[in-house]
This record gives sequence, structure tokens and C-alpha cells, in this order.
Amino acid sequence: MHAPRNTAIEPFAIEHATIATGDVDGRTLSDTTIVVDGLGKIREIGPSSTVVVPPGYHKLDGSGKVVSPGMINGHTHTFSQGRPLDPKGSTPEGQRKTAKLVHSAPGRLFMYETSKSNIMTLLNSGVTTIRTVGDVGYEVVAIRDRINAGKMVGPRILAAGPMLAIPDGHGAPLVAMESTTPEEARSEAEYSIDHGVNALKIAATGGVTDSQVLGEAGAPQMSEEQMRAICEAAHANDIIVAAHAQSEEGVRRALKAGVDTIEHGCTLDDELTELFLNNPNSLRGWSALEPTLSAGLPMKYLSQETLNMTDIQMENSVPVVEGMVNGAKQAHEAGIKVGVGTDTAMPFVPQYGTWREMDLLNRYAGFSKAEAFHAGTQVTAEILGLSDETGSLEVGKSADLLVLDENPVDNLRTLEKPLLVVAAGHPIFHPQVDRFDDMEAQLDEAYK
Repeated sequence: MHAPRNTAIEPFAIEHATIATGDVDGRTLSDTTIVVDGLGKIREIGPSSTVVVPPGYHKLDGSGKVVSPGMINGHTHTFSQGRPLDPKGSTPEGQRKTAKLVHSAPGRLFMYETSKSNIMTLLNSGVTTIRTVGDVGYEVVAIRDRINAGKMVGPRILAAGPMLAIPDGHGAPLVAMESTTPEEARSEAEYSIDHGVNALKIAATGGVTDSQVLGEAGAPQMSEEQMRAICEAAHANDIIVAAHAQSEEGVRRALKAGVDTIEHGCTLDDELTELFLNNPNSLRGWSALEPTLSAGLPMKYLSQETLNMTDIQMENSVPVVEGMVNGAKQAHEAGIKVGVGTDTAMPFVPQYGTWREMDLLNRYAGFSKAEAFHAGTQVTAEILGLSDETGSLEVGKSADLLVLDENPVDNLRTLEKPLLVVAAGHPIFHPQVDRFDDMEAQLDEAYK
């Protein structure tokens, strides 16, 4: 799936560290050495007393530190940083004006540079794999290809390009292409595949942030037949499909059509639970949920003035957020695979805040800290079809890892400021991100 990364890597070893495995039971390995070769793969991992570091390898002393898998964020947008949105820009008319600008030659360059900057923020925050699920164009595909070609260091990327929506549907026309029939929907999916995407995203229902009338958020938009055509085109190319869906009917249609991940979700009934666990139309026979509590809960706990949202948006958010939280709890209890995705770029969802989604799963959805960290590493890797490459620290896998002050299973917030980030063997020493201190203080206060 991914081309080899050719940027020169100096092989190294981290000695005498505690390994936080990311296993569901929170298992750790004490006084362990992990050896990373010149191809960016984990060459050896074992007790420091028995592992022999090859000559010429740099040695880093991990005494008193914790090494963990890198975080994975399965629901990102790279067109903005996460500050509140302008409600005027969220109307179809506002989106059309902005779309005209960003699809001009200067606009495309601006979006490329903006996406590149936000992707580097994700990386420096400890996220070594991302999936984008709604881009302005194919700028993230181009960035992914530069990373895979070894021309720049970055996270592993699944890039979806623009969403697939109905006319003036959720995300349209700014970050979505529009179709009215199954044939058009299939054609647009194939157009994106021809342009190099390795993920796709459907707007199955309306959303909160661009809603203009009461009841629009969660109202079904794309037909099951259109969605099935998209899924068939994607699955023929071994590509998984995400669906923005925020109501029982919207989730039901999307699952029946064969989508592989539901983004946001809703309160589940028995039929929906069974469709998640056994979905014959999905690529792998099951579907997963990414609740994106990071995007929903600010609308419950912060003021309308703080969020800069309209009366309609705020009212529409109430049942949607309740459904997201309920669905996350129910999915966890039912054994549905629940992944970590934050919906970066949405109001109060900064690019650097992936750790907070795990914290919210722990606080609001019944996950233990170990289960939440497991979700943000191994489970999300499995959901994205990347378990053979990343998500855990094992010989032969990509060296996607973090060095931390503490064990995340004891304190998830230690993930907020990794001491070292390693992406496919490339170390980012002293990783730094620009944080919105005012926003962080407000979120901390909200989630006390």
C-alpha cells in the first residue's frame, strides 16, 4: 500500500526504557531495549540485559522513560487549525465563495501549505498515522506522496480527498463533490481513486457546523444506493470508506450500503449493533465506529458565544452529541471496534489534541485508560487496515513510536507532550507545537 520511504535514517536504539505496549490490559515491559534499523523498521525488542545493539547504532538512554506506539488519528481535516468557524462561511453561499478562492491557483498553493503545516503539527504532537476524511482537493495526496517518496518526513497518511455528498449536502461544496444518482456517485468515487486517494468519505447525513435549519444535523442525505455504489468502487480497489452519520436512520443506511467506519455515530439499537459486528457489504465483514467526542462535547460544555455558533447549530447539536456519547458507550460494551479520531479543524478541535479523545473516551464512554490508549494505537491501526505496519511495537513493523515521561495507562495526559516522536524510523527530537492556551484552558475547565 505504501511506497518505501527513502530519506536517510541513522539506525539507533533506545535502551533501558519501559515499554507501554498499547495492549488492552495495559501491559508494560520493564528495562527494555528497542532497536531501529536504517530502513525505519523495528529490528529487535527485548530485555536490555540480552539485546546487543549492533555497531554503529546510536544509543539513547531511556532510563526512567516510557516508549509507546505512536498515536493514530483516524478522523482529521487539514484545512484549518481548530479555531471557531465563521457561521457566514458555513452557509452554502459562503462555502461556494470560499471554494472558488481555494480552487484557484493561489488558493491551491495556500491549501497545500496549510495542510502541510497542520500535518506537521499532528506529527509533532505524537501522531504518526492519520486518515483525512474531507479535503478541499487532493493536496494531502500530494503531501502523502512526498512523504512516501522520502522527500519529507511526516506521518503515514490515508488521504480521502473531497467528501462525497449530495448537492448542498454536508461539507458541500467546500470540501465535497456533489452527486444525485448512484452512477454519478460511483463516477466521483472513481475520479478520486484515479487521483490517488487511499481512503474515501461519504456525507450520509447533515452535520451540525454547516446546518441552516432545525433538524438538518443527522437528517439522512445520501441514498443507500448512492452509498453502495461508492463502497463498491472503493472496495474493488481495497479502499475503506468512512461515513459521516449522526442519526439512527443515517447510520443504518450507511452500514447497509457497506461503509467501513461510521464517524460520530448515534444511539444504537440491536439492528445497528449487529450491522457493525457483521456487515456483509463492508470490505472486511465488519464496521467500526469513531465517535469523535472531541468535536461533539465542546458543543455541550462550552457557551454559544465561545463556540461562535448560531442558534440553529446549537439546537441541532443537542441530540447529535447525546447520540455520539451514547453510541460510544454502547459500542464499547457490545465489542464493536471503536477507534480514535478527533475531527481536527472543527471548533475547539486543534490539530495537536489527539490525546484528548482518549481522555474523553475514558471520562464519558466507559473506557479504562488502558482501553482508551489501546483504541488510539492498536485498534485504530486495525480499523484503518494498517495492523501489519503500525499500531504496536513489534519486530518488523514500522518504527512509529513516542518517548514519554509517564505510562499513558496511568496518565493519558502524558501523551500531550512527547519527549521524542519517531515516524517510520525518523526521530523528531524536542517536538514542538503551537498551542492555543486559551482554548486549552477552556477545555480543561469544561471537562473537570
